[in-house]
Amino acid sequence: MTPLARGLATAAFTLTAIAAAGGAFAQAYPAKPIRAVVPFAPGSATDQIGRAFAEKMSATLGQTVVIDNKPGANGMLGAAEVAKAAPDGYTILVGTNSTNAALKFLLKKLPYDQDTAFAPVGFLGSVPLMVAVNNDVPAKTLKEFVALAKSKPGQVSFAYASTSQQVSSEMLASMAGIKMNPIPYKAGPAAMTDLIGGQVNVFTADFGVTVPQHKAGKIRGLAVTSTKRAAAVPDLPTVNEALGIKDYELIAYFAVFAPAGTPPEVITRLNQAINAAAASKDLQAKFESIGFDIDPGTPEALAQRNRAETVKWEKAIRDAKIEAQ
Repeated sequence: MTPLARGLATAAFTLTAIAAAGGAFAQAYPAKPIRAVVPFAPGSATDQIGRAFAEKMSATLGQTVVIDNKPGANGMLGAAEVAKAAPDGYTILVGTNSTNAALKFLLKKLPYDQDTAFAPVGFLGSVPLMVAVNNDVPAKTLKEFVALAKSKPGQVSFAYASTSQQVSSEMLASMAGIKMNPIPYKAGPAAMTDLIGGQVNVFTADFGVTVPQHKAGKIRGLAVTSTKRAAAVPDLPTVNEALGIKDYELIAYFAVFAPAGTPPEVITRLNQAINAAAASKDLQAKFESIGFDIDPGTPEALAQRNRAETVKWEKAIRDAKIEAQ
């Protein structure tokens, strides 16, 4: 064999070996447990949904998907941690409209670029919010609550622990022509505890937090934030129905993201595990009672959806007259 032929043969062997190694790496993923960062507190809707999907994904992937709660700053702290993590598929984000659509319009500076820091993996689903009051609030309907707030400008307080909770309340106040006093919380469950105890008057939160307490009679639901009544609480009108207005709608959504630069084959593997989890009948049954609409799809579909949601939340925040902090 001539030197040239030997060189070509060696090069071909090397390329084949590299390709084989790359294929073996892709096939080997995941080779260790995966950390799924939930940027909200234990017990929140994001936590409940993240844990349910993580359990099913673990079975598909053959490795444990470990939930790691990193609450704070409307989800920013947990999202920032994932944004700077190694793009190897072993750290992922259970993201929401807060972390991946709205935050850049609520904060003057983020520690990451919301539009480029993450690779979309898969959509999980969405859920409406409920406008709920403490049982001692003398308002049986949303219309009565608005009248009460108008009679006491700035004295009615609302709790929030996420972007959707804040924006939904501020948007309602703006459209109804009332002034409410915002009370921030680090976690939704803590805000719910104070609503039940009467430390705050109203809390607009996702069904995962509100529906059980409403059905138990510990709070009084007044309306839902979707454009149609929710099967989980069919007795409650929409905000539009209750106030005789239109164009009020805010839905919380949940999706999985990975750090930008994560290999496409890893994204595909994770997406397959998410979609397999979404097809599980017991997972669907688990969240049916809180109106969680499971809606899986491709990473590309999530990217498109998230771009549209970012535009939507920018308008909602602007219409609610919320200034960036």
